[in-house]
Amino acid sequence: MKETALTKKHVELGAKMAEFAGYNMPIVYSSINEEHKLVREGVGVFDVSHMGEFIVRGPGAFELVQKVTSNDVSKLEANKAQYSCLPNDKGGIVDDLLVYMMGENEYMLVVNASNIEKDWNWIQQHNTDNVEMINISDQTTLLAVQGPKAVATLQKLTDLNLDEIKFYTFRKGIFAGCDKVVVSATGYTGSGGFEIYFDNKHADEIWNKVFEAGAEFGIQPIGLGARDTLRLEMGFCLYGNDIDDTTSPLEAGLGWITKLQSDDFINKDYFVKQKEAGISKKLVGFEMIDKGIPRHDYEIVNEGGVSIGRVTSGTQGPSIGKAVGMGYVEKGYAGEGTEINISVRNKQLKAKVVKPPFYKG
Repeated sequence: MKETALTKKHVELGAKMAEFAGYNMPIVYSSINEEHKLVREGVGVFDVSHMGEFIVRGPGAFELVQKVTSNDVSKLEANKAQYSCLPNDKGGIVDDLLVYMMGENEYMLVVNASNIEKDWNWIQQHNTDNVEMINISDQTTLLAVQGPKAVATLQKLTDLNLDEIKFYTFRKGIFAGCDKVVVSATGYTGSGGFEIYFDNKHADEIWNKVFEAGAEFGIQPIGLGARDTLRLEMGFCLYGNDIDDTTSPLEAGLGWITKLQSDDFINKDYFVKQKEAGISKKLVGFEMIDKGIPRHDYEIVNEGGVSIGRVTSGTQGPSIGKAVGMGYVEKGYAGEGTEINISVRNKQLKAKVVKPPFYKG
């Protein structure tokens, strides 16, 4: 298994470690429910250094990023970020990602850990003009400091005005005495906060200073288990569960990042035709009516017991006190309020379609 620059720190802190996307990662420190609550009410720190980062820069950088991503990169300006996906040539998704515009003709693409090699090869395959690409994944540490006390914690460590870093914007500067640190606000928890990108050599120093700064707010390290429950309460997609190589962004409710009016991107014509013809299945959110927790790959059936889809993600939501999930269903069952059934151990448990986010805090 690969390690992040902070893996030894997590082991020392007593985290329950497990393999995730090829990395030895902290899954839980105390309990998922405790860690989840801490992020919703205070401030917690996730080590998400397993994520991948690519720099694309120089002549042709804009054209390459515009070609391989579904969103409209021309809408970006320096210090702004964009959620997007890499469409494949079969109507599915290579990966979902963040596109940061670092400056003129310079972008940072932040991709999922499990897809680093796949994404790199895919983009290079379409890099017909030999645009400069640098994979900085192995030298970059990424902390997500999340929760309502994140601003008060991190402002102690930088002269950057964190109140000016609005959702999907970022700044680069001195943080915790270290230069060239990127502080962004793209979030994956629904409770506010920042992501901090920096060179591995600063990992211990920045980690320690963040925890010193947040001590008065009860700051704690948070594992990937709570990261999953937090994102699911918001209805955010997780690659490999809710979206993959076989799911269309239009089916996944990601039409808003699939800009069919923008310059041509890979397989754009397919999605134009799919939109015109209409999708046959749709990713929906649902909450359980009967008692039971939906899990990945459970079958979704109609009242007659006929299969109409599959669960992609599910959990008992710690902040909402109910079991919720997401899954693909035939379009006729996708309307809000529609009753569906989840097959759990040969029982059919009632649920109803609701529009995420489940957590409205």
